[in-house]
Amino acid sequence: MAEEIEVLPDPKRLIEGLRDTGYEFNTAIADIIDNSIAAEATIVDARIDMDLRGNILVSIADNGYGMNRDDLINAMRYGSDRRPNAASLGKFGLGMKTASTAFCRKLSVLSRSSADEPALQATWDLDHVAREGKWEVLLSDTPDEEDTEHLDAVAAGRAGTVVVWRSVDRLMKDYQDPGGKPAQTALQKIIGSLREHVAMVYQRFLDHDDKRADNIDIRINNEQVTAWDPFCKDVADLVGDQVVPTETENGKQAEFSVRAYILPRKEDFPDDESAKAAKISNERQGIYIYRENRLIHNADWLNMYSKEPHGTLLRVEFSFDHRLDEAFHIDIKKSQIILNEGLWTFLKDEFLTAPRREANKRYRQGVNRKAKDKAAGSHDSSNRNIGSKEGDLDTANITVLNPNTGDCEVTNKKGQFRLKLKVGKAAKPGEMFVQPADGLDDNVLFEPAIIDGHQAVRINTAHPYYHKVYVPNLSQGVTIQGMDSLLWGLCVAEYSTISDATAQHFEEMRFELSRLLRKLVEDLPEPEMDEDEEAA
Repeated sequence: MAEEIEVLPDPKRLIEGLRDTGYEFNTAIADIIDNSIAAEATIVDARIDMDLRGNILVSIADNGYGMNRDDLINAMRYGSDRRPNAASLGKFGLGMKTASTAFCRKLSVLSRSSADEPALQATWDLDHVAREGKWEVLLSDTPDEEDTEHLDAVAAGRAGTVVVWRSVDRLMKDYQDPGGKPAQTALQKIIGSLREHVAMVYQRFLDHDDKRADNIDIRINNEQVTAWDPFCKDVADLVGDQVVPTETENGKQAEFSVRAYILPRKEDFPDDESAKAAKISNERQGIYIYRENRLIHNADWLNMYSKEPHGTLLRVEFSFDHRLDEAFHIDIKKSQIILNEGLWTFLKDEFLTAPRREANKRYRQGVNRKAKDKAAGSHDSSNRNIGSKEGDLDTANITVLNPNTGDCEVTNKKGQFRLKLKVGKAAKPGEMFVQPADGLDDNVLFEPAIIDGHQAVRINTAHPYYHKVYVPNLSQGVTIQGMDSLLWGLCVAEYSTISDATAQHFEEMRFELSRLLRKLVEDLPEPEMDEDEEAA
């Protein structure tokens, strides 16, 4: 028989190694808030302060049901006992410890289970573990006075818990003046980011009108955190909604829900404040995944698609409960998810197909409106330049016979022919040679026209070539004149060489050229002005 030998890990090396599990500050604090919610707290109060010497103190108190001596010791154990409630936000019994020591060298937890019980404080001191070489937690019945005051302020003398980080050494970079203004400014940015993260992750808990989760109030440095709804349900369109029953590997029945929302474009929100709150940007599109009403993964297409601007308005809500934990491979930080192949295929090839098509359509409509607005006045210099040289050019003679039907008589070196052309009027004074249009038949890039009796070109502002090549250069007068002159010259050359036999060929050439240009610009970047405006 094999000899059974217990091999205990080296305390110093392992506890130091567990500091590098990949936590970010926001996800670390969220792990602690998870414990407060699991303890049925209704208030969580976080304080993050820095003294003049640059020492940072993080203290998070709640009014949950608290812990007695045995509970506290268990909570401080790496790999603590599984919670009796399988739906608990705490999952592996590692989160609080690994999340905290990722940023501090001294983690203290102060708790009491009732008003009649004395408060106890347990501390993991990494330097003590290193010195003693033992997995020793320091337990005290005389807690730190400052920690006790924080607990009493939140729990009002009743049950509750406070988690405290001291010797915080991994939150900020080193500053020449550790407690100076640059360091304080950097810390405020960190706190601001945390506030946004908490507002998003615990949206359903913070929104007291949302009945899916128990209500909780979260404060950060005495400022109440307000729920942020990424789906803007009051103004967005629900374009997909399914509850999908499924079966776990062990044969148990479960289900998940998935909803797709298309947000309005920034200019279509009821007011600027709500548009700003929606945080419309390329980075915010994607699937938001919730486990037990808590966001665990946000704004990602899970390698189904890349984040393209035409998907900016689409956000998808995916929700499941603890019954599907194993199927979705939740990690320790509860910050990522891996979908099995069947679910991944269902989302990509079935559920998301129609919402993505509709989101793309609405985005393009907005882009077309924006391109049309930007085009106004951008071709004036081209019109002036062409107009100044019109009399010096040898062109065909065109007589409009019927402006309503477009019947025209064209005389060129090939002879005299009757053709149908687009006949129109200038949209504004001087726009007689190059005229932007927000759509042309067959979505061609350009077409010849007669405007106020002059040979002209109409350019389609809804064509992708206009959006990706013209729009970024509209402020560059010479560049726009060059492109306009080229398209105008192609149309005038067409008038000069066209005949009854070749008219159809010219039309087919414009269609084919427009198709090729549409494909060629597919991978060009979106104009910077669109991204800036969307992120504003």
